[in-house]
Amino acid sequence: MRVLLVDDEALALDRLRTFFADIDGVEVVGQAQDGDQALERIAELKPDLVIMDVQMPGRNGLRAAADIAVDPKPEIVFVTAHEHYAPDAFDVDAADYLLKPVRFDRLRQAVDRARRRRAVREQAERAGELQQEVEALRSAKPPVRDDAGFWIPERDGHRRVPIEAIDWVEAARDYVLLHTSMRSHLLRTTMSALEEKLAGSPLLRVHRSAFVRPDKVVEVKRVNRSLCLVLADGATVQVGPNYAAAVKAALSLE
Repeated sequence: MRVLLVDDEALALDRLRTFFADIDGVEVVGQAQDGDQALERIAELKPDLVIMDVQMPGRNGLRAAADIAVDPKPEIVFVTAHEHYAPDAFDVDAADYLLKPVRFDRLRQAVDRARRRRAVREQAERAGELQQEVEALRSAKPPVRDDAGFWIPERDGHRRVPIEAIDWVEAARDYVLLHTSMRSHLLRTTMSALEEKLAGSPLLRVHRSAFVRPDKVVEVKRVNRSLCLVLADGATVQVGPNYAAAVKAALSLE
């Protein structure tokens, strides 16, 4: 996967390059420092994935993403220190949204998700199915309540995310991120309300700011007397001390 890095901070670019050196199957083909330069590099290099800061001088990352003219468009993963840009990021169909300072496990997860999205999109385009799915989503009217999933607001309507598709959930200040195998979905709610909604589902609360599907856990580590769960997509989720007993029981740990 060919990757373009876009950030106006040299240290941020260096950090991303260091991380990408440890991710298999990727090649950093270039970098840019603002939105205008990013559009030039995208047209020239035609990357598969663009890791783009939101706040930059001149044309910001959101505007640049919306103005990409190449076809097929690259997958976009936004990075920023400000969570209030998240709704706009997902409006331009970003594969993921990472808060600074970027963690290696979240970056690797975002890359894996972008890779899967690109493969699925290419297959769907060849079969002529993608446009039909988009039109169906735009014309669908969400019900008032859906106990088996969530309706996520989008610019052109709502997207339904069934609970069974969610691998894990993390709090993002005033929002939560519902992580599926294909993308992350942003929902404005509280963890308490989410816990009530997920009661009786396979998703297990493992921290005051995280839920995890136990069958997605591939490794359990002990770090400074605390448990950390490694998920199939590479994400690492810390277990809070108040949830350790329930996690051990769910995973049949002694």
